[in-house]
Amino acid sequence: MKILVLGAGQLARMMALAGTPLNLQINAYDVNTDTIVDAISQQAIGRGLATAIADADIITAEFEHIPLPILEQCQQSGKFLPGAEAIKAGGDRRIEKQLLDNAGVKSAEYAIVNTEAQFKQAITDLGLPLVFKSALAGYDGKGQWRLKTTEQAAVLWQEIADFLAADPKQAIVAEKFVPFQREVSLIGARDANGNISVYPLTENHHVNGVLSTSVIAEATTALQQQAEQVFTKLANSLNYVGVLAIEFFEVNQQLLVNEIAPRVHNSGHWTQQGADVCQFQLHLRAICGLPLGSTDLIRPTLMINILGEDSLPNEILAISGLQLHWYGKSKRPGRKMGHINLSAVNKTELKHKFNQLIDLLPAAAFPQLTTMLEQL
Repeated sequence: MKILVLGAGQLARMMALAGTPLNLQINAYDVNTDTIVDAISQQAIGRGLATAIADADIITAEFEHIPLPILEQCQQSGKFLPGAEAIKAGGDRRIEKQLLDNAGVKSAEYAIVNTEAQFKQAITDLGLPLVFKSALAGYDGKGQWRLKTTEQAAVLWQEIADFLAADPKQAIVAEKFVPFQREVSLIGARDANGNISVYPLTENHHVNGVLSTSVIAEATTALQQQAEQVFTKLANSLNYVGVLAIEFFEVNQQLLVNEIAPRVHNSGHWTQQGADVCQFQLHLRAICGLPLGSTDLIRPTLMINILGEDSLPNEILAISGLQLHWYGKSKRPGRKMGHINLSAVNKTELKHKFNQLIDLLPAAAFPQLTTMLEQL
């Protein structure tokens, strides 16, 4: 079976690696260059979206910010899963918020802002502090502003006004700040027959708005069930097929949706070593009509992102239960270059191994890991 992935980054690469044992042939389409590439080697093998679509049995996506003409052409082919509607919801916070409202799923109170009058009304209606987020193309903490006091409002509005003027398609979603205890995510899949399989809740730690580490959350059965209910509502409302990630704020044992990602997700990379079926193969199984398989945790696993570094001390490979995943990218400050998965038989051993790893990693490139260790 031939699968085309829209986007030619590390998620397409990891899908291809996971699909090879199932005899799935996976190519990627670079939406910026109109080039078809081998998802693993990145070697060009053709050009043109029409050619790529014709050669594929199934089309999917590794990211949300795909030009609408490409989405529409793929949707018209009848091969696109999870489909244009889901991808649009993940790429536009206005559509995402409407989806959550329609599904009866709780998220932070919000208002759409396009003008100064709407900016001021949002402050009046929602109160301070507020978080302002770009409707389009915001990720890893980019395209966000915080307003804590009314004295800051005039200066902040000018920044937002300049941002809006630069792109007429943009808008701003103003959200009431949520005083959350922690951020967690749920990753799972739904197949075409409505079968759903999800992983345990994952606790996520960010540094400067970018995901740093993910590990299975200490969660009650009730909290896990609450997350699964939200997943089921959203997946069914979209008639979703494939892996879906939902990021939550946890507030006093209640979950508020922060955002959704209609694809495999950074916070699910731990599944490569921590579950029988990793999220990449789970997605492929769902879109290809194969049994979803088990998403149970088989051993505690911690994921650490590698940002802006293209080499690490070889000594880390001597730590048992450690797997290193490079993405084959050229070095750039802050860029996601790879990740580390660290596994153990229990949480106590995982903390011990994490401490060993921290001692070997360059502290400047991996800030706050000691703090994260204390929170395990």
